[in-house]
Amino acid sequence: MKRLLLALVVAGALVGIPVYAHHSFAAQYFEEQTLSIEGELVEFEYRSPHAWVHVMAKDENGQMQRFSAEWASPNRLSQQSVGKDTLKPGDRLVISGSPARNASERKLHLKQIERPADGWKWAGGRRGRR
Repeated sequence: MKRLLLALVVAGALVGIPVYAHHSFAAQYFEEQTLSIEGELVEFEYRSPHAWVHVMAKDENGQMQRFSAEWASPNRLSQQSVGKDTLKPGDRLVISGSPARNASERKLHLKQIERPADGWKWAGGRRGRR
């Protein structure tokens, strides 16, 4: 009986590890900090497990760099009326999010995104209207 219980506890722990690791953004990003960038969309990857937004924007030295913002899953985004055609290359975007722990990666965990040209916004699921 004790072996069965031990086996169930170990199995449960092992099954839970990948799920926990997948959602641990704090391991990769400074979740308590916010960084905002403004730039031109070069690529929108609408794929699982998370969508990615890639923009060319100025870094802290004024040099143009490619920044990547990790967004939500396509399933969650589609429930909030964000689809693969929502963003187009060339769109001017303002993105706010948590910066990567490794600054040289130029990555963000996206918290808010807006397209000033038409007033479209997404803020953690509270999508703005045009």
